[in-house]
Amino acid sequence: MFTGIVQATGRIAATERKADGIRIALDIGMHESADVAIGDSVAINGCCLTVVEVNGSTLTFDVSAETLACTTGLDRIGDVNVEMALRLSDRLGGHLMTGHVDGVGTVTAFERVAEDAGGSWRLEVDAPAGIAKFVAAKGSIAVHGVSLTVNGVAGSRFHVNLIPHTLAVTTLKALAIGAKVNLEVDLVARYVARLHESR
Repeated sequence: MFTGIVQATGRIAATERKADGIRIALDIGMHESADVAIGDSVAINGCCLTVVEVNGSTLTFDVSAETLACTTGLDRIGDVNVEMALRLSDRLGGHLMTGHVDGVGTVTAFERVAEDAGGSWRLEVDAPAGIAKFVAAKGSIAVHGVSLTVNGVAGSRFHVNLIPHTLAVTTLKALAIGAKVNLEVDLVARYVARLHESR
């Protein structure tokens, strides 16, 4: 389990094609890797992956073809958001997340909030039709692994506000119109909808 509170930004430094997917090498830079072991779960841009090798500050993961098909940004060199799996003793600062990406959204707007002197930005995203029904105003959503509060919804489009701290410590500051982002909807919303369907 994860919370969507990004602990570091890392960089996918290398990718290697495998028969059924790819192997990626993630440099987590200055982040402490001493407590990371082979077999641990780590969320990379919101996608839960298993560590298969640890070499200093570089962690290696195998990414299956299925994972590549339902995510974005794991198959190329670039900066990513990193979160280690939740410990039972950790604070739950964001919201409960599984690291199972529900779909890929498209950024439709990303602009400074004019009346906000503090430097907040408004991010609008089009969610895939199949998961848009789980997105609710004042609910939670994960965008590239970052726990955010939904400010408003119109059809399949939702918007959130990003405060300066979030922009400073995540990769979301590099988003632009047309960018693809990993989305994970609120876990509770999924189960409530499933329960309703079964009645």
